[in-house]
Amino acid sequence: MSEAEETPRTYSGALLGVLGLALVAALGGLIWCYMLNTKLATQATELADAKQANVKLAAEQRETDARLQVTTDELGKSLGLTQKQMDERAQAIIVREEADAKRLESAQQQTAQQVNAVASDVSSVKTDVGGVKTDVAKTQSDLATTISQLLAVKGDLSSTNSVIARNHDELVLLEHKGDRNYYEFTLTKGQKKPVGTVSLELKKTDPKKNKFTLNILADDKNYEKKDRNVNEPLQFFSGKDPVLFEIVVNSISNKNQISGYLTTPKGAPVPPTAQ
Repeated sequence: MSEAEETPRTYSGALLGVLGLALVAALGGLIWCYMLNTKLATQATELADAKQANVKLAAEQRETDARLQVTTDELGKSLGLTQKQMDERAQAIIVREEADAKRLESAQQQTAQQVNAVASDVSSVKTDVGGVKTDVAKTQSDLATTISQLLAVKGDLSSTNSVIARNHDELVLLEHKGDRNYYEFTLTKGQKKPVGTVSLELKKTDPKKNKFTLNILADDKNYEKKDRNVNEPLQFFSGKDPVLFEIVVNSISNKNQISGYLTTPKGAPVPPTAQ
């Protein structure tokens, strides 16, 4: 009898366990269903609110469209335009604004190109000016050096030294100083020639010894410079208020010809053709 009694008791315990698990599962299901229903209810409420808001927005949109249509119609009537004409005018305005924007952009690009071109030109000019300044400085330096190398000799009347030019190029340098007048000449033997405000006559030459004899006619006076040397300053006074004139013969071309120049102070009279 003990084995028969133990078997039903074992089945009863297992059944109770299963029933307990089922009860717990059922309770969990009820709780989950409650929570799901609560969430669904909340979402349904939110959906209803959203639908109501959409309905309100749609109503406002319809009202705005209606007002805009009324305004458009009234504007068209006041201007005597149809909707098609207004659309065409609006499109024309858009096209014109786009064209204006393109022209403005093109003008800005052209202006930028011109500015760049001007900047490039200015840069080139600056470079050229810098080069010119350098050349001028070099020329001035060369001029100062050359002038310093010009021959300084004592004149036949003055105790002071005279700076003379020995050729045409050196004479040009002296002229650049601007403190005296210079007149170049070439004389043939026996010829009386006006030079500046005086007249000169070549009497004799000696090419081998580089010597010559020259007559100078100034203020109705005759000055004979006899057996003088090439590049020797020949000095005399001339003018109403006498000032020192100077003649330098640079070369004897042959037995009959000499070349040189006459120099006078800046304040001295000048020939009519030089005025």
